[in-house]
Amino acid sequence: MFFSCGGDNLEEVRRMSEYQQIPVGEATNFELRYTDSLVLKAIVQGKVYKDFTNQDFPYQEFPDGLRVDFFGDRGDTSTVTAHYGVIYPQTKLIDLQGDVNVITSDGKHLKAPQLYFDQVNNWIFTEKEFEFLSEDYDMSGVGIGFNKDFTQLRFRGRKGSAVLKE
Repeated sequence: MFFSCGGDNLEEVRRMSEYQQIPVGEATNFELRYTDSLVLKAIVQGKVYKDFTNQDFPYQEFPDGLRVDFFGDRGDTSTVTAHYGVIYPQTKLIDLQGDVNVITSDGKHLKAPQLYFDQVNNWIFTEKEFEFLSEDYDMSGVGIGFNKDFTQLRFRGRKGSAVLKE
């Protein structure tokens, strides 16, 4: 048995054989509210949300940016914004990119082009340039890591000052 493809159909055959990543779900003006024991803990918002959990290495994507508001036990709110975000459920890693800003309820402000959140170890870090400002810190450099409460901090800065309490 012989089959042939004419020159006109060759591109169509190639396109059919290409691997395509098609999301299992997609939403516009996405908003998700996280609660624990009926208490609101966080709101995640994005213009576009794509769910690729049907892939060999599943992920969820916010291609047009996202905003996350975290609510503390005392009514305090911290906010994270980025131009792009991706969540990897298998590795429990969140990757935020593009003008990432973390602003805490007590006035801490971290700016970086990329930021990771390791959900297993509750550790936030970047290997990129950063600026970190607060009442006690004024730091900038390349590479910083901290726990989600900002009580443990490691940085490889070029310059900075910190007020240390004894």
